[in-house]
Amino acid sequence: MPPARRGSPGEDAAPYLEAIREYAARDPARLHVPGHKGGPGADGELAAVIGEAALAHDIPALTWGIDIGRSPTPFEEAQQLAARAWGAGRTWFLTNGASQGNVTAAMTTAHYGREVVVQRNAHSSTIDGLVLSGLRPRFVAPELDEELGIAHCLLPETLDAALAATPAAAAAWIVSPTYFGAAADVRRLVDVAHSHGVPLIVDEAWGAHMTFHEALPEDALAAGADLVISSTHKIVGSLTQSAMLHLGADSRLQADIVDRCVTLTESTSPNSLLLASLDAARRLAVTRGRELIDETLHAVASAREQIRSIPGLDVLDERFVGRAGVYAYDPLRLAVDVRGLDADGYELARELREQADINLELAGQNVLVGVFGMGEDASPLAERFVAALRGAAARHAGEHAGERMRFAPPPPWGELVMTPREAFLGAQEVVPAARAAGRVAAESLATYPPGIPNVLPGERLTGETLAYIERTLQLGGSVRGASDRELRTIRVVVERA
Repeated sequence: MPPARRGSPGEDAAPYLEAIREYAARDPARLHVPGHKGGPGADGELAAVIGEAALAHDIPALTWGIDIGRSPTPFEEAQQLAARAWGAGRTWFLTNGASQGNVTAAMTTAHYGREVVVQRNAHSSTIDGLVLSGLRPRFVAPELDEELGIAHCLLPETLDAALAATPAAAAAWIVSPTYFGAAADVRRLVDVAHSHGVPLIVDEAWGAHMTFHEALPEDALAAGADLVISSTHKIVGSLTQSAMLHLGADSRLQADIVDRCVTLTESTSPNSLLLASLDAARRLAVTRGRELIDETLHAVASAREQIRSIPGLDVLDERFVGRAGVYAYDPLRLAVDVRGLDADGYELARELREQADINLELAGQNVLVGVFGMGEDASPLAERFVAALRGAAARHAGEHAGERMRFAPPPPWGELVMTPREAFLGAQEVVPAARAAGRVAAESLATYPPGIPNVLPGERLTGETLAYIERTLQLGGSVRGASDRELRTIRVVVERA
């Protein structure tokens, strides 16, 4: 028999994790999926890799005493505890990452109107959401750091102007913090959005940890955001592909609409291990988050100080606060400025991987980015990274160090002549890139660095943009979204005469 339900759990409990553990410990008759039946039917090598315990706790949805039964179920309790931990009005667990959260946000917004103001350096899943929802975006530019060739955040006055020019907008949608650690003035951006009568959606995929330490930038929910996408696995430490979606305590969006859109975008077979990892990560963040983040902050601060002393290298840190689009800085990102060496970031990242087995989150022409987790023992990892950088700097301190061509800013975007959905689903053909100027793109083209989408479905391609993308590829960059990653061809819309 399932165990009797106990009283309301405290923050040190993990009710969903505990429920699946109790289920597995009973050794029940599993006349249900998955076919491995808790382990006996699994491939032996898989069992050796992930462990018998993982298989035993791989339990399907709609299991009595876990996510169905007397309310609140352990699953409901786990989400309620997460909402309390992050200060949300309601929280949903996601098993398709923050990408599911972005698509859900787009489908939610479509209930309120057909237009939306979107920060230009949005994640590709945001564009997926635009395609699926049919929303017509007005893209608004973040601040571009021309010195480093990276995008920062959106200014409140820029959002104000965009919303004034888009009176039918159903929402405003921003990104903070960025890949590189820059955080926006979310509180003022909330005020701007609300002054125009629309909710503010924040893609805070890189900021799930910011709630739990006062030395970090203010998190978006605390600043008053209406809907926040949170990639819990990135820093807080849940399993890859798990995330959360938070509704603001005083949100202008309706919880029942968000709930319907979560249901629309989620699997009917969510992985219990992913859900349990969210429950456990929440417990760790609430009970020990400040202590663990404090340890990581000290380790990364020491690494920054050492890197600054290496000839040819510098770091992005709190000194960037005050630059356009940098209201605050997240110090758990270790972004290294490599412009003082005679090798670019792409070369250095490859060298660090091949010679020291150091694998970075991101490499650009001018910047390398390493990410540190909330609960890891950061000091040994930071020391290993610093030692590898010191060796790389010694090898690349030639007479031409620091003289590399700086990253040129991208040209203006092409005209948006149809919605991303219309372009993505419309009649298409593949043409040589050399003959694509003037055509309407049917796919996204986003170069790194600086990571701003150069072309989106529905925009008219320009010769300047195509030349810029080609130059980035020649320098060692990459293009995301293109069906032909070498950009010899481009998928375009067949326009009717």
